[in-house]
Amino acid sequence: MSEQEQKKLRILQVNKAYFPHIGGIESLVRTFSRELNRRAEVQVLVCQEKGKGEERTVEGVPVHYASSLGTYFSCPVSFSFFRKFRQMAKQADVVEIHMPFPLADAACLLSGYRGAVVVAWHSDVVRQKKLMRLYRPLLLRFLRRVDCIIVATEGHITSSPILTQFREKCRVIPYGIDVAAYRSIERKPILRQIQRNPETVRVLFVGRFVYYKGIEVLLHAFVQVHGCELFLVGHGTPEMEEKLHRMAEMAQMETRVHFLGNLSEEDLRAAFADCDIFVLPSVANSEAFGIVQQEAMVYGKPVINTSLPTGVPHVSLDGVTGITVPPEDVPALAQAIQKLADDKALREQYGRAAAKRVEEEYEEADVVEKVYATLAEFAERRRLS
Repeated sequence: MSEQEQKKLRILQVNKAYFPHIGGIESLVRTFSRELNRRAEVQVLVCQEKGKGEERTVEGVPVHYASSLGTYFSCPVSFSFFRKFRQMAKQADVVEIHMPFPLADAACLLSGYRGAVVVAWHSDVVRQKKLMRLYRPLLLRFLRRVDCIIVATEGHITSSPILTQFREKCRVIPYGIDVAAYRSIERKPILRQIQRNPETVRVLFVGRFVYYKGIEVLLHAFVQVHGCELFLVGHGTPEMEEKLHRMAEMAQMETRVHFLGNLSEEDLRAAFADCDIFVLPSVANSEAFGIVQQEAMVYGKPVINTSLPTGVPHVSLDGVTGITVPPEDVPALAQAIQKLADDKALREQYGRAAAKRVEEEYEEADVVEKVYATLAEFAERRRLS
């Protein structure tokens, strides 16, 4: 075996933030970094939420947290990030940048780095439309530079006015889930122990309390539902939380709607395992995939989601693993919840299909292998060219 064949692939992972920061993309980057580090040399570059830079080793992975002045419009402000990117990229065969992250786009273009660049495209910039007009020229220039764009579903491409211009560079690799780890948890009656009526069907929502999650639509729909109790896991701004509590009170649903706040990882998985129906009522394209769907499906739970043009309805399939309804359609959402609540056999049918789909399509080890193969492929292409 030649020296080149024996040499480990050197990967630089770049994202806004990293553990202990909590977020869907941060969890993915942490998982990919940890698992890729078993066969490659992985380093991670992120920003502090605010404060001085520092070096840490997290689960065996070297992580550099660049200094930051804080986060504005969902993007950290860091001048040291540019210098550190240039330094760390020099040591990498391939850089994987998790987007949206305009700071990284600029740092890469200014660094002079000539190696392979792979983008993990998690979502479009949806809400900051005015800023997007300023960012768009930089983004297009950066995407012309990159070698490959990884997306989680075909819906990520077709729903994006940006990605449709770079379809030939896109490669679909879904997000993964460690099936064995999820199923090895201690099954605790975490929802049943606070359930008011043991005969009701347990409906679960998990996510941040933000506009695009559609929690207000869910509460309006739940007024029309009978024989169910709703469990909301997550939190938001004090204003949003107060609004949602007030909605439940005004609808006289205090005994049927339970606000659980944030849960530990162990209790959260127990909650997924303890529900009867999982619902993701998202209303805007900011919801690009919905990993929480996988977390419910791995335990054999049917999912109610919405027909956003993003990847959401590609995860749980309408009429196969659950029911898909139009976004913001209160009557349709209420009917879907009631239909599953009234039909235990249908819940079990969809649940079995959901568990099977996770095993066949979303097993984490298979996903990591596909990501590694993609990074290695484009690193080799750059080396040969």
